[in-house]
Amino acid sequence: MKYLVNLLFEIKLRAMEKTNLLGATLPELEDLMLELGEKEYKGRQLFKWLYNLQVSDFEQMTDLSQKLRKKLAERYFFVGIDAAEIASSADGTEKFLFRLVDNKLIESVLIPEGGKRTVCISSQVGCPLKCVFCATGLMGYDRDLTTGEIVGQLLFLRQRYGEDAFRNIVFMGMGEPLLNYSNLVKSIEIISSELGLSVSAKKITVSTVGITPQIHALADSDLKVNLAISLHAADDEKRRKIIPVARKYDLKKLMEAAVYFARQRKKRITFEYILFKDFNDSRRDAEMLAKLVEGIPCKINILAYNPIDNLPYRRPTDEEVDEFGRSLYPIAPAVTVRKSRGIDISAACGQLAGKAQKFEEDNAL
Repeated sequence: MKYLVNLLFEIKLRAMEKTNLLGATLPELEDLMLELGEKEYKGRQLFKWLYNLQVSDFEQMTDLSQKLRKKLAERYFFVGIDAAEIASSADGTEKFLFRLVDNKLIESVLIPEGGKRTVCISSQVGCPLKCVFCATGLMGYDRDLTTGEIVGQLLFLRQRYGEDAFRNIVFMGMGEPLLNYSNLVKSIEIISSELGLSVSAKKITVSTVGITPQIHALADSDLKVNLAISLHAADDEKRRKIIPVARKYDLKKLMEAAVYFARQRKKRITFEYILFKDFNDSRRDAEMLAKLVEGIPCKINILAYNPIDNLPYRRPTDEEVDEFGRSLYPIAPAVTVRKSRGIDISAACGQLAGKAQKFEEDNAL
């Protein structure tokens, strides 16, 4: 009898629970309206209220009937994620540490570039790829982010800074976005929809260390996003030392996937190349890099390593970075030398979350 009472109580408790619509896509909200006995177009109206107008109170959604608003309020809610910590750099870079509902930590970084801002967002809690130079890799891997947790990072920034919070979006925060492919695709659909965040797909870049099957899938999708490949070495032997997954997806496979993406999309690939002092910064490395990308429509971003505590890799001087760029430019496609940002606030991926995680572990009871 006691078991039955407890079971009935649990069933009643579950019936009272509401569902957070954060991360719901347009087709999902259209289906929800049909399930509620409403017209499909009501889902489009709800989608616009939630993501474009950023209204989470159903009562304020005046083009929905009073009956529908009440029904929605009884079953659903819309709550984003909030920053647990914000760090500001002298160069204008800001890093946001978000605490999720399960107490996990992720990061976003907002980088000013002239009068515009680019935001780097996370796609996973930690990362399973364990690149040896990366602070996120040191954290290990907990789980993929949900669609709502991905989009929630951007909604927070819009709420804080308004519609001009950012111009460009890069999936280059914590995690490997192509290993969370389903939620990546759904979040981009919300972000790029005119009824959603209304950010053109041309302003969205997906960065990967080279998960080649998903590069092919992204090329074949309807998402007109840009692709950036984190290369960091122009030969397999060196690349495998710093990027373990390169043992599975070698440079031959990776370059074939890059060519396929460029041909399918008729746009340039971006190759990201972090310089590590006395590892991949020689003239010979520059020559190998130029040969590797020969014939691929691309541009190359050169960036000095952002130093991380307890890791052996060193940062080259600005002069050494500039010299590498000069040696590369005459023999390679477009080359950009980018300056590291937010060094004083630990802006490299995973540094802030890693420090917070370690502090909590060290002070746990």
